[in-house]
Amino acid sequence: IIDKGINVGVVIGGGNYWRGRSNDNIDRTKADQIGMLATIMNCIYVSEIFRSQGLKTNILTPFECGSMTKLFSKDRANKYEGKVVFFAGGTGHPYFSTDTGIVLRAIELDADAILLAKAIDGIYDSDPKINPEAKKYDTISIKEVVEKKLGVIDMTASVMCMENKMPLMVFGLEEENSIVNALSGKFNGTVV
Repeated sequence: IIDKGINVGVVIGGGNYWRGRSNDNIDRTKADQIGMLATIMNCIYVSEIFRSQGLKTNILTPFECGSMTKLFSKDRANKYEGKVVFFAGGTGHPYFSTDTGIVLRAIELDADAILLAKAIDGIYDSDPKINPEAKKYDTISIKEVVEKKLGVIDMTASVMCMENKMPLMVFGLEEENSIVNALSGKFNGTVV
């Protein structure tokens, strides 16, 4: 993808380290801050994997993080053409999910689309883990996603996509070559 001249930005969640909202014994703000740090740890790790494969990477965060990352700005991100840019730390504020961080960065950087890898292979009218009769959408409008409360991304992120006409391509994380397929017209997830 990089060799084709496509700019790539990556946002990684932190749930493998921290699921703070499931713990009522800690202040929500502190739980969200720990979650932001978890995303930074994941980005540092995956960035190093990419580098070991010969790719150039940078990690940008919305707050100072020592010498491990650089402070996000649109100008700085745009200077990193030809590199994989990791956007870690979410929005830098509590009460916002990684989904909101993804959409915010995509809008700020005038991205063509958000490619969203999920545990399932697209958007369904109900949870396919619970309902074996769930119907998968090939395409759906973000307005319908919001109206039907399909929960693909959180409501704040959904509304931001709707207001800014930001397309989403939702696909299965485990699908082989899913990102390459999405960019080459062999996409089999859901287009929003």
